Amino acid sequence: MLKLPQSIKWIITDFDGVVTDNFVYINDDYSMTRRLNFQDIIGFNNLRKNNYEIAIISGEKNPAIELLTNKFKLTEVHQKIHNKIEVLKAILEKHNITQEEYVYIGDDINDMECLNYAKYKITVPHAVQKVKDIPGIQITEHESGKGAFREVADCLTN
Repeated sequence: MLKLPQSIKWIITDFDGVVTDNFVYINDDYSMTRRLNFQDIIGFNNLRKNNYEIAIISGEKNPAIELLTNKFKLTEVHQKIHNKIEVLKAILEKHNITQEEYVYIGDDINDMECLNYAKYKITVPHAVQKVKDIPGIQITEHESGKGAFREVADCLTN
């Protein structure tokens, strides 16, 4: 069971390996697609309905992020980011977000600086071991792309 305080106002998340199942599907035309779980999409909806802000910081660019950005009117979406900590700090400064007001969700080594920086941090069961070993990190029961993001949303909105 995840435990997050009521002071949380922002969910700042990686995308692939958190919202997606961490697989990339290669089409015949060599384009890549990803699979989303409708439970996780409902998680975005429930968070927005309850006035939570959601930011995405992704190392990749993909249409699934664009779809969610437009559908849920996300204002902080950053794609093709290689230094996520700089983007995280810029978001926090821009919106005057304190350590008590956000949770960061990530699963791989490119999220480690952000996870170490955040007071509240969550990962998924398949995350790399270095991430799972970060002090204070919580691990969802659900796998990425199979309800992990929804689990975070339900923790905050139920």
